Amino acid sequence: MDLTTALRRLPPDPRVLVSGNHATPWHTLSLVDAALDSYRLWALNGQRGLPDRAGVVLETSFVGPGMRGSPRLSYVPSRLSLVPLLLSTTQVPDLVLLHTTRPRGGRVSLGIEVNVLPAAVDAVRRRGGLVVAQVNDRLPWTFGDAEVDLDLVDVLVEADEPLPVPVHVPVDEAAAAIGALVAERVPDGATLQAGIGAVPDATMHGLVGRRGLKVWTEMFSDSVLALEKAGALDRSAPVVASFLFGSDELLDWVDGNERIRMVRTEVTNDPARIAANPAMVSVNTALQVDLFGQANASRIRARIHSGFGGQTDFIVGALHSPGGQAVIALRSWHPRADVSTIVPMVEEPVTSFQMSAVVTEQGVAEMFGRDQTTQAVNLIEHAAHPDVREELREEGVALGLLPVTG
Repeated sequence: MDLTTALRRLPPDPRVLVSGNHATPWHTLSLVDAALDSYRLWALNGQRGLPDRAGVVLETSFVGPGMRGSPRLSYVPSRLSLVPLLLSTTQVPDLVLLHTTRPRGGRVSLGIEVNVLPAAVDAVRRRGGLVVAQVNDRLPWTFGDAEVDLDLVDVLVEADEPLPVPVHVPVDEAAAAIGALVAERVPDGATLQAGIGAVPDATMHGLVGRRGLKVWTEMFSDSVLALEKAGALDRSAPVVASFLFGSDELLDWVDGNERIRMVRTEVTNDPARIAANPAMVSVNTALQVDLFGQANASRIRARIHSGFGGQTDFIVGALHSPGGQAVIALRSWHPRADVSTIVPMVEEPVTSFQMSAVVTEQGVAEMFGRDQTTQAVNLIEHAAHPDVREELREEGVALGLLPVTG
C-alpha cells in the first residue's frame, strides 16, 4: 500500500502523531500535511517547521519551539510517564508517523527517539489505524524498545534526511560553578539523570574522575559519551534512555551498541523503576523556585512554555531511591528577563516541589528534611542573588516563613 492510498483510509479530521524532539520525519510529514485539509497533529517537544496553519490543531503534553505561542495549540497537561495512558484513552491517534532505519531481519529501529512511540503504535493498532515509517539510512540502529516489527508498519516511505545536531552552548562561569557544585554531590556508583545544556554538561564534566557510574534517564547527549571515554561509566551496566540528541560521533557510538537500551517512556519515567536504581541523582532545572520550595519549570506569565515533562517523575523516583537525591539547578538571576529566579512565592502553576537541594552559582540550598523556615533561609542565604536577599527576607517575614526581627 502506498501513502496516498493509506491516507484515504483515515477518518475526517484525524489525529496524526509524529516523532517529536529531534527525530521528526520532515519529508513524510510534509506529504501528509499536503494531503489533509484538516487534522490534529500530536508531537512531544515539536521543533520549528511543524505545520502551523488553518486546519491544523497542534496537540502536545510538552510544548516545543515549533508549537510555542501558536493560537492553534491544544496543550494537555500530563506527567511524561502518563502520556502513554493518554494515547490509549483520550488522545488515541489515527495515524502514527515514525522515523526509522532501513528494515533488517524483519524489523526496523526507531534510532534516536523511542519515547511514547511504542505506546502510540499499540494504541493506533487497537483502533485499526495506520502506521507509516520514513526510512532514513542516516539513523543509527539502537536496541530495546526501539526495535519495531515490520508487520506493524503499513507504509514505508524512503527519504534520507540529515539528523540535526545540538548547537554548542559554551559553559560560562555561572554554569561551570553550578555544575561543579552539583558534581560534588555525586558519589562513585551513582545513577544519573540529566538533560542537555550548559549546566548538565558542566555537571557531567565534573564527573569524569568518578567510577562505576550508571545512566537511567529520559534523554542523553554527548556528555554521556565523554564519561564513557573517561572510564567513568560502569561498562557492565546498560545506558538506559528513551531518546537521545547529539553529534555524529555520538550517533556512531550508539549505532549497533548493545549497551545502549532505548526504552519506552512508561518504563524510563516510572517513579518506581527510577527508585530501584541505587543512589539515583536527578538533575533538573526550573524558571523559578520560591521560598516554599516550589518550582515553576513550565509557564511564563501563565502561558504554557513547556510542560511537566519528566521532572516530577524523576524527582519522586530519585527521592525514593536508596541514597538518591533530586537536585534543581538554575542560575540565580535570569539573564533575559533580568530578574531573580529565587522568588517569594511562584505565581505560576507549580511544576514540582520537595527537591533535595537547589543549586545556583551562589551555592547550595539544602531543602529536603529541613523545616520550612530553614528551607527559606537556605534559599535566601545560599541560592539567591545577593541583590535580592534583603527583599526576600522581608517577603519571608510577610509570608510567615521567617520570624520578625528587631
